[in-house]
Amino acid sequence: MKNRDELPPKDPEFEGKIGKTYADSVPDFPKPVQPPAGAPNVVLVLLDDVGFGHPSTFGGPVSMPTLDRLARRGLKYNRFHTTAMCTPTRAAVLTGRNHHNVASGSIANLATGFPGYNGIWPRDSACVAQILRSNGYSTGAFGKWHNTPEWETSPVGPFDRWPTGMGFEYFYGFLGADCNQWDPPIIENTRPVIRRETKKKDLHLDEDLADHAIDWIRMHRAVDPSRPFFLYFAPGTAHSPHHAPKEWIDKYRGCFDHGWDSQREQTFARQRELGIIPAHAELTPRPPEIPAWSEATDDEKKLGARLMEAFAGALSHCDHQIGRVMEELAAQGIDDDTLVIFIAGDNGPSAEGTLQGQINKWGNLNGAPQTLAQMLERIDDIGGPMSYTNYPVGWAWAGSAPMQWVKQIASHFGGTRNGVVVSWPRKIADRGTLREQFHHCIDIVPTILEATGIPAPASVNGIEQAGIEGVSMMYSFDKSDAPSTRRTQYFELFGHRAIYHEGWVAGVRHRGRLPWQIAGGGSTGDFDSDPWELYHVDIDFSQARDLAATHPEKLRELQLLWWEQAQRGKVLPLDDRYGERYHQGPSPSEGRTHFVYQSGVFGIPEGSAPNLKGRSHRITADLTIPVEGPEGMLVTAGGRFGGYGMYVRKGHLHYVHNLSGEERYTVVSTVPVPAGRTEITMTFTVDQKKLGSGGHVQFTFNGVEAGGGYVPRTVPIQYSYTETFDVGLDTGTPIDETYSCPFPFTGQIHRLTVDVLDDLSAADRAEEERLVSQARHDNE
Repeated sequence: MKNRDELPPKDPEFEGKIGKTYADSVPDFPKPVQPPAGAPNVVLVLLDDVGFGHPSTFGGPVSMPTLDRLARRGLKYNRFHTTAMCTPTRAAVLTGRNHHNVASGSIANLATGFPGYNGIWPRDSACVAQILRSNGYSTGAFGKWHNTPEWETSPVGPFDRWPTGMGFEYFYGFLGADCNQWDPPIIENTRPVIRRETKKKDLHLDEDLADHAIDWIRMHRAVDPSRPFFLYFAPGTAHSPHHAPKEWIDKYRGCFDHGWDSQREQTFARQRELGIIPAHAELTPRPPEIPAWSEATDDEKKLGARLMEAFAGALSHCDHQIGRVMEELAAQGIDDDTLVIFIAGDNGPSAEGTLQGQINKWGNLNGAPQTLAQMLERIDDIGGPMSYTNYPVGWAWAGSAPMQWVKQIASHFGGTRNGVVVSWPRKIADRGTLREQFHHCIDIVPTILEATGIPAPASVNGIEQAGIEGVSMMYSFDKSDAPSTRRTQYFELFGHRAIYHEGWVAGVRHRGRLPWQIAGGGSTGDFDSDPWELYHVDIDFSQARDLAATHPEKLRELQLLWWEQAQRGKVLPLDDRYGERYHQGPSPSEGRTHFVYQSGVFGIPEGSAPNLKGRSHRITADLTIPVEGPEGMLVTAGGRFGGYGMYVRKGHLHYVHNLSGEERYTVVSTVPVPAGRTEITMTFTVDQKKLGSGGHVQFTFNGVEAGGGYVPRTVPIQYSYTETFDVGLDTGTPIDETYSCPFPFTGQIHRLTVDVLDDLSAADRAEEERLVSQARHDNE
């Protein structure tokens, strides 16, 4: 291809000959776009919420033989950095630009109306998949995609910022921060998938993703083996919930009984033994905000150890599934000429599991936390489909060894440093060795482009492109002692901020809400009084020695440099708010009180469905009820961990409200639903127009009262992050355990309407926005 600066390329000129008839003419088919000669396949793996000190490859306690094997065939990087949170890192990884410059200064669910924070991926920053596809690559994405504004995630789009709109020809995964690994809300390209209709019920999502990635590779190789491919594999693991088959969790039974303080010391010793960290590196102390393991009761230790076992089992199981994809590359004979970039975490380890840990985090998020005694009663559920777990804060801190802090804290390496392995046997001769150059996730795209021989385009789809800010890491492939080409890099998230420059880091952990404080509030708006710290990280690997007092001139130099970078990079205005930042954008449900549906409408995200929380409402269904055995779901939102459902079972109408998986309230009609054409209504009248209010349920069949009941409490904030609103079936997990999904209605739904009968006060709506925003943030 002559010109790769403008993408997609212009149609080629006809080079044949056109005569009066075909006999004196010469045909010339337009030639398809070809990548540069010798361009390799590229596999980019990105894990979620994995700390630097978690994988065995980097001295951690979690066995990851796939990552180990790739490291022996390639290189390990021990000074690679992310943004401290999911959406921003993924935007940076896929564009080569800093996260604020691609409108991802926070997660998309907490967007604000400022250029660096509105969550709308700008068209002047093309995804690397767009660049590769326009240059002749096949492109496929599998797993988590959390870079679409929430108001654009419904089945009607728009799809511009879905994976298939960003350059991926095929997508199989989920949209959002996390999902139930046993019952995931799958999207294939742009359509919701009812997975139970095609796969066995107990199929774990990571296994399913590997199956689809392997099938995609096989199809590609069978049809057009000469065309290279780009495969983006981004499982939700090890973000909560930590789900894994029991046998994988059992491999770690008893392995963490010694606690997080001891584990951190063991990891540090192993990192030194392996040479992952410099011999002079120091193990930073435990912050006073995190309790010591020795302070926990025996019951707290029992629960905490089991939760960590589930995390480790889930991560090992995920590594095994990635290994199956790597084995397929070998089976196809292309593993030596495939560039594999494996990023072990999109930020530091998650401390969002509270100081005690969670078996069902949705109870915490909706103000119905489980007690320690309740969790111990359910300890055997951990890791299985009846749990939605996260481990205690102490285990997150242990997983960031030897650095300070955790996910969300962008000022310290515990939040931003992640292990990376690069494997490309055909090009990397110095295999199995360590690289210590300072790099950042914006450097991934330039590395891929240099490896493939494809230039960064000047224009994509007629839009002039912003400059790529990353630098290629390929110079380090053959030169272990080459000086780092990344001289400067800023960091910022929720007011936590730092700047790296030529071996020094100045940073400030913003004083306010801690990552595990999920009750809202905590914003101060005061950034001037935050104390800055200074570290010479060329000789202080873990930021153990604060030099701010002894080198004030260096600190001042770096502070000024941070402000210069911030002003240039859309970082401002600084904003530490959480609940107040809730902005749903142009939601299709905003301002509506009347909704009309028919059968076949499913997969609608909670933010695009009728908002009934704290509001009186009526559901009316025009149905044809069969004479024999009527049953099935009429309408539902949410699932096992919170929501409501209205269904017919054993001939009677049921309304069930599930309070975050902790309490379920069921109202059953006093008479059977009449056969034939029938109109049923369910009217829910709240006790008070406030979030979480209970209320009275009243049924009518063809205008005649058919019973009712009382629901004392309702979900106040959020049913689920990814379970959806469905009509005529239930595509996710069940609202109660009396039926199995998808539980299709056996009759006919002619029309189903939902009417919101009243609204909250302005003050209560503002509080609702704050609480929902907080829940979404904490679920990230």
